[in-house]
Amino acid sequence: MLEKKIEIKGVSKKIKNRTILSDISFDIYKGDICGFLGPNGAGKTTLIRIITNLISPTKGEVKINGIDVVKQRKSALLNLGAIVEEPVFFPFMSGRKNLQNLAMLNPDMSKAEQKEKVEEVLKIVDLQSRGDDKVKTYSLGMKQRLGIAQALLNNPEIIILDEPANGLDPIGMRDLRNLIFKLQREKKISFLISSHLLDELQQVCNRFIVINEGNLIWEGSKKELESVSDNGRLEDAFIKLVSKY
Repeated sequence: MLEKKIEIKGVSKKIKNRTILSDISFDIYKGDICGFLGPNGAGKTTLIRIITNLISPTKGEVKINGIDVVKQRKSALLNLGAIVEEPVFFPFMSGRKNLQNLAMLNPDMSKAEQKEKVEEVLKIVDLQSRGDDKVKTYSLGMKQRLGIAQALLNNPEIIILDEPANGLDPIGMRDLRNLIFKLQREKKISFLISSHLLDELQQVCNRFIVINEGNLIWEGSKKELESVSDNGRLEDAFIKLVSKY
């Protein structure tokens, strides 16, 4: 049986009288690189904020490794790393120093362990040689890799990326893609990735979740989604699904 890493059960969100999400349910399994698709305003970022416990659902529940993120927030989020929108760092501080400051937030690690962990994640994202440079000198792709390094500090089993490739050039996108594959392969990390760059997601993801107007309208494997279109292109399959809704 496949191991569930994230469980979304009947999640709805209302703000005043407006329904943002309506009875959303799906699971993310161990080893998944799952694409999370939907038009602007579909509710993707709202659901990501609920999963990461930045906001609470109106009803329903979210579990990470079987732990409820509302009832047992700290324990649940220990298994999760996330970059929601653009990662934020102190620009006049080095990448290494930014990570060291963030590592200090983990009270279960000694100073020596924090230092060792920072060096480990810098190596994983291939930023060791630039670790002492100020973040303001980093390219957008380097900042995204530093964001993933930040997400790795607590040894997560799941990482959520919200529009991680926005603004990246082709080299930056290739580096990000290779890093995701590396983390899945070597660290057994599962991913939920929200992006409008469908051709890029088609190269990375094995499963997809599609929502529109706050409703789940499709979920399945990459092969199944490709078969929705006549030419196998994810973009055309996505447009066909959304236009039917």
